[in-house]
Amino acid sequence: MKAGIKKLIELIKKHKIAISVGLAVFIIFLAVVPPRVKKIMAGPQAQYETAKVKKENLIQSVSASGEIASQEQVDLKFQTSGQLAWVGVKEGDQVKKWQAIASLDKRELEKDLRIELNDYLNERWDFEQTYEDYEKSGLSEEKWLVTDAIKRILQKAQFDLNNKVIDVEIADLTVKLATISSPIDGVVTSIDVPIAGVNITPATAVFTIANPGLMKFIADIDESDIGKTSIGQKVIITLDAYPEEEFEGEITKIAFAAITTSGGGTAFKADISLPENIDQRFKVGMNGDVEIVTAEKTDVITVPTEAIKIRDSKNYVQIIEGRSIKEIEVETGLESDTEIEIISGLEEGQLVVIGKKES
Repeated sequence: MKAGIKKLIELIKKHKIAISVGLAVFIIFLAVVPPRVKKIMAGPQAQYETAKVKKENLIQSVSASGEIASQEQVDLKFQTSGQLAWVGVKEGDQVKKWQAIASLDKRELEKDLRIELNDYLNERWDFEQTYEDYEKSGLSEEKWLVTDAIKRILQKAQFDLNNKVIDVEIADLTVKLATISSPIDGVVTSIDVPIAGVNITPATAVFTIANPGLMKFIADIDESDIGKTSIGQKVIITLDAYPEEEFEGEITKIAFAAITTSGGGTAFKADISLPENIDQRFKVGMNGDVEIVTAEKTDVITVPTEAIKIRDSKNYVQIIEGRSIKEIEVETGLESDTEIEIISGLEEGQLVVIGKKES
């Protein structure tokens, strides 16, 4: 053993110069050898981006954006123009069902009602006088009905009286409608004219009330995706106000008629349920995005979508086996934004080529 070591040491000493020169040449070669040659020497993995075939849950989804609204929201307006006499709420106030929230000046309306009542009394007296006149004519009531002219006179008097009754009812209704009340429990979200004493029209004084306990998300689904969506599908909602949280909901309604988006595209509005609005976290007008789950599979073989190549209407992938690349035809299934299901052709753990690495 010792003799062998001595011989090795003597050999190294004897060829010291040759070994040093060889080592120097090898180091220089490694320093100046072209990167491409290095990649070739290193094998396919040095030249290509790769990914492992893996088994995972796959979700196919449709993306859309929209905003929160209330399922119960009403815009209240006065039926007539007039002076706003009283406003009993302000924006943000809670209101109860049938609570009065604003009123017009009723003085003129009440006087119109008295005028209509007087006109009714006049018409009533005229009707009774007409009836009495024909009674004093000596004809019996049965004979009145026989005479067509008298019959028409009495019918006209009845019609005039009926019309006056309707006029009184309309005037009374106008007085009542001069006060508007909320038909729902909710929060006042908007008031066009919050100050009393201003002359308004039905178009210039709108009170908006929304029920905060019943909220929904309204998404604009692109025309190209509407065929993939249906009522009952699960939805993941992300709100700009809470970027770190996700909320689950489901589609409850899809509009039949399309809308034109601000960008000029065609979309369909879809109502999506929201969780219980605890502490009123969800507010009308909050913006956000949704992922609508259109299909879902568990424990399926997947590869990145970039790994799939198409030739002659067939799908294939490139796999690395040792130091060589091999093409394999595959059958694909469900596809997400980043992954695609492989029904047949690959096994978990294989290495597929995604693309060439940049030089």
